[in-house]
Amino acid sequence: MMTDSIGVAVIGAGMAGRSHAHAYRTAQTVFGTDAPPVRLVAIADVNTDFANHAKDRYGFERTEGSWQAIADADDIDAVSIVVANHLHREIAEALLASGKHVLCEKPLASTVEDAEAMVKAADASGLVAACGFSYRRSPAASAIGQQIKTGALGEIVHFNGRYWCDYSADSDAPTSWRYEGPLGSGALADLGSHLVDLSEQLCGPIVKIDGAALPILIKNRPVPLGAALGHAAGGAVSDERRPVTNEDIATFVAEFANGAAGTFSISRVAFGHPNSLGFEVSGTKAAASFDLSANAEFSYVDNTPDTVTNGWRRVIVGPNHPYIAAAQSMPFSGIGHGGQEFFTYQARAFLDEIAGLDRLPRQATFADGLRNMRVEEAIVKSAATGAAVTVPR
Repeated sequence: MMTDSIGVAVIGAGMAGRSHAHAYRTAQTVFGTDAPPVRLVAIADVNTDFANHAKDRYGFERTEGSWQAIADADDIDAVSIVVANHLHREIAEALLASGKHVLCEKPLASTVEDAEAMVKAADASGLVAACGFSYRRSPAASAIGQQIKTGALGEIVHFNGRYWCDYSADSDAPTSWRYEGPLGSGALADLGSHLVDLSEQLCGPIVKIDGAALPILIKNRPVPLGAALGHAAGGAVSDERRPVTNEDIATFVAEFANGAAGTFSISRVAFGHPNSLGFEVSGTKAAASFDLSANAEFSYVDNTPDTVTNGWRRVIVGPNHPYIAAAQSMPFSGIGHGGQEFFTYQARAFLDEIAGLDRLPRQATFADGLRNMRVEEAIVKSAATGAAVTVPR
């Protein structure tokens, strides 16, 4: 077990990068006091303003202007990669080669081939190589998973999931790397990767994709005059417009290994839905549902109550559900929490694995990230061919 402190850095000071920085700052406040001390060493970003803001806001020691400086640093043990997808492979391989543990945001890479190379590098390194599927750490979603594992829902027959956002609903919002790349690298990779991962956590592996569609609704976008933070759309833009080359919407049907069906709807142009992730899982004995806008609760229905009063009931997460008793400062039902806590629980699980602490469930691995991309690849193939596509096991 590691007893020394763990020096951490974040590459990328944008929206998600700040979530990782915040998570490292608060990671030692959850799951007890047995983890080694965390040193907040560096924030790296080519945008100096973003880097300085994140450093000052979250209490890191310094900024760096390149990811190479992080790879070369002797005082850094673990790094979050939170930059454009096509940069992940090069950075991850360099960090692993320099002896650093890595937490890489999803999707793991921009292609399956790059993801495969990253998995090989991780296996050869013997280091912790994790992939950032933060919604796995939702107390409510995890509570539903517990009910499924106990058999309370019976045989799972249907998963219906949606992830709708409106960050791209404005056709005059500026372009960025998110709108460049082939089909599959847009809404599917950005949003659908989370939904696919959650569905497989709850229902088991997806074995077939059918009926996929990946339409581009907004054909071009203006070029920004400056840097934008995350999905920010309020910055100044030029008169030049660039084509959008990846999908605004992704829809498809899935078949799980256990025979259950899955229906999926993903959109980055869903006006009025700033961040709407939700799902329903139906079994032969019960059903459960979750909506991210009501983070600290889920809905459940079974045949336990009398038929006169039976129906969907609201379940408020509390100390009997995952993460609450071990992580919340006030571990009581109804206190509530936000999505930032998911990043904190994720960071602590990552740091615990580095320290040799047996904290279960462990963080998602690079292999999990590759698995996720294989499903996305099947979705793209189904959309291109109009046929059903088998997902490699």
